[in-house]
Amino acid sequence: MALDFSLTPEQEAMKESTRRFAEREISPGAQERDERGEFYLAGMRKCGEFGLLGLPVPQEYGGSGQDVITMMAAMEGFGRGCTDGGFTLSLGAHICICLIPIWQFGSAEQKRRFLPKLCSGEFIGAFGLTEPGAGSDAFNVQTTARKEGGDWFLSGTKMFITNGSVADVVLVIATVDRKLKAGGLTAFLVEKGTPGFSCSRELDKMGVRSSPTSELLFDDCRVPDANRVGEVGGGAAIMMGTLGWERSTMIASAVGAQERVLEKTVRYANERVQFGRPISGFQAIQHKLADMKVNLEIIRLLVYKSAWLKSQGIDDMSFAAITKLVVSELGRESLLHALQVHGGYGYMREFEIERWVRDSMVSTIGAGTSEIQRMLIARGLLG
Repeated sequence: MALDFSLTPEQEAMKESTRRFAEREISPGAQERDERGEFYLAGMRKCGEFGLLGLPVPQEYGGSGQDVITMMAAMEGFGRGCTDGGFTLSLGAHICICLIPIWQFGSAEQKRRFLPKLCSGEFIGAFGLTEPGAGSDAFNVQTTARKEGGDWFLSGTKMFITNGSVADVVLVIATVDRKLKAGGLTAFLVEKGTPGFSCSRELDKMGVRSSPTSELLFDDCRVPDANRVGEVGGGAAIMMGTLGWERSTMIASAVGAQERVLEKTVRYANERVQFGRPISGFQAIQHKLADMKVNLEIIRLLVYKSAWLKSQGIDDMSFAAITKLVVSELGRESLLHALQVHGGYGYMREFEIERWVRDSMVSTIGAGTSEIQRMLIARGLLG
């Protein structure tokens, strides 16, 4: 197989048009939304109108049926143009861990019911996996699903759920038998307004504050069997199926974001004068800029290779873990370099850098901690 990381002219055009869209339609007001902890609902609708939400979904369900590499290019462009890290997080949760699992694992009826509205932005999606006692130990789900007749009754609590309070539909992972661990996990679509389903509280966060994060409660929540996604006991496969898309497409927004941060930092270093000359003339600053550039290119290569593997039908979980680990760790490191170069100004809220630093801190925790990624990589080595 030929290994070619170059983008076609059409994919380059997609990346550039998505960058311009994000700059024009999503970035304005990012600072104010961060301060208020406000979700940009209208922005999600704009993304639907632009066609971003349904990129990989077949046209018959409201998408455009684009390939993995095109979607990766679009998300790289989005990350380059969007300065609202919280919105980018919510966008990723909507597409990768709600919309795509329905497309890949849902029944024909579920696809017809949910995908067109999720693709247009009329519906907001979320994924309910994490619990107060089941974070890194993802298979230790305590939320139960009990079947009675043709319905299921869900009981339990979900924690740290992105988009939880604004979601119209949540893909919930519950267990039919706790003793079975992964073998008991089953996926259900729970719609807003379903009796027994509620958002108990909003969580106040350090960063990505424009992305709502919530605790969700299920109190004998009645869900028809028609809303069960996949087979009973098939929830673990659905969970793992989201990783390939997340690590090959949505994570590409980090490439664009790092490129934006580097450009802003170089510009500042050339403009900021100390001791009679721009600080870019000092070796200490040059080294930080060089490290940021190295980090950017490492991140880009890993993400591009992940997308290429996905496009070839190769789901390499170990490489997916490598990509998540390195993108998270080096991305955060580069943001701290940028903050240091900006000095006191970077620490002030009127500059965007401090917000971007706060937003970056979640990357080594959410969607699998760095420690878990290292464990997965080691497991791949040791068998």
